[in-house]
Amino acid sequence: QVQLVESGGGLVQPGGSLRLSCTASGSIFSFNSMNWHRQAPGKERELIATIHSGGNTNYIDSVKGRFTISRDNAKNTVYLQMNSLKPEDTAVYYCNAILIKTKLFIYWGQGTQVTVSS
Repeated sequence: QVQLVESGGGLVQPGGSLRLSCTASGSIFSFNSMNWHRQAPGKERELIATIHSGGNTNYIDSVKGRFTISRDNAKNTVYLQMNSLKPEDTAVYYCNAILIKTKLFIYWGQGTQVTVSS
């Protein structure tokens, strides 16, 4: 069983930056993709950024150009660099990891709160 632990959330002013980390209890090298999701109060959880095993990345339109997902396999960690933060980015941010072998495995972290407010 893989454990994922997010960190780096907090309170930041509009226009500020935060870097979230998601550290796995084991190697992330074999995961097909690692992803960041977020859930704002009263809203559905949404997928915002993906990094595939080959290094390709995908983003939803609302974070393109502001957020960057990256991975450090040696540290078993995926990052989400968030710049130019807006109040509408306020949410609990979750990472997950997807592994496709004989069946589908999905692992989730516990989430970290990001609040963008002046």
